[in-house]
Amino acid sequence: MNLHEYQARDILRKHGIPVPPGEVATTPAEARAIAERFGGKVVVKAQVHAGGRGKAGGVKLADGADAAKAAASAILGMTIKGLTVHKVLVVPAAEIVSESYVGIIVDRASQRPVLIVSAAGGIDIEEVAAKTPEQLHRLAVDPRYGLLPHQALALGFALYRDVKQARAAADIMQKLYGVVYAVGASLAEINPLVTTPDGSVQALDAKISIDDNELERRPEIAALRDVSAEAPEEVAAREAGLTFIKLDGDVGCCVNGAGLAMATMDLVKYYGGQPANFLDIGGSSNPQKVVAALRIMTSDPRVKVILFNIFGGITRGDDVANGIVQATHAFPLKVPIVIRLTGTNEKEGIAILERAGFKALTDMDEAVKQAVA
Repeated sequence: MNLHEYQARDILRKHGIPVPPGEVATTPAEARAIAERFGGKVVVKAQVHAGGRGKAGGVKLADGADAAKAAASAILGMTIKGLTVHKVLVVPAAEIVSESYVGIIVDRASQRPVLIVSAAGGIDIEEVAAKTPEQLHRLAVDPRYGLLPHQALALGFALYRDVKQARAAADIMQKLYGVVYAVGASLAEINPLVTTPDGSVQALDAKISIDDNELERRPEIAALRDVSAEAPEEVAAREAGLTFIKLDGDVGCCVNGAGLAMATMDLVKYYGGQPANFLDIGGSSNPQKVVAALRIMTSDPRVKVILFNIFGGITRGDDVANGIVQATHAFPLKVPIVIRLTGTNEKEGIAILERAGFKALTDMDEAVKQAVA
């Protein structure tokens, strides 16, 4: 679950990290009132779960209350990467001397939280990693001991020569590490971490992603979810008990099991296609899950073909087949569908599909080739 910037800033502030003030507005009039209270120049920032807000016109500098109102009018209602902006964050414009990056991500390879810092902040950290990887400094933190003071200070000096600023950065890193465990984050980053003319170090922007597995035991964090800021398909999938991630391709994929889903997407790309989504219906034999999956995939206008790849174990082939037939009766398909079905009750499932006019394959490669042809 992703948090909005204003929510992430509030969490950092509660944990003692220096964060400039800011308030949320849902109307241009509210933005104007906030800017008037702050006085001077402000920055109006779209609150949406998407990167590249600045490039899309979702971040604007405003000189005064009236300019803030105009900026909010331009940003509210705009679409950034398919998501509509319903809120803006209004913050005082900061005088910036330098920009750095500090982030913590859970690394599956080392099975530890990894602290990443770079003196090249204010831009996508992925771009820094790709073009100038030598500017990144990494530390895999032993969770038995946490981030130790001398480790944080060493990374602080990787960002700043000034002793006070290095110590301030080290303190922020340790508090950010505390945030990760306090809210169950899989990612927590400050970009940029800035220095100001008076020498202070502040977190200007923040991003936090919560591990969904943490939400059940952290209801106060789960309550921060903003469904209106999420892709409608992902909301529908979650409500249907499906694992769904929207991608940029045009081959809709419906698979049972995460491993098979990853292998399916790899094959789609191998044969020259681009997957439109990751969609795992899991091990359930509930035909309604298949109906929900088809409804979600067909709602995406970019999908040009739908690929079902089912390897039956707990999931029964006849249940999947019944789900496909029910779904196509409820909302007739406007795009081709390719079905690979093998495993438990394979013969029964294929018979159900053939009676409904569908052809089912048993070879995974052949099915993927047909889908991307």
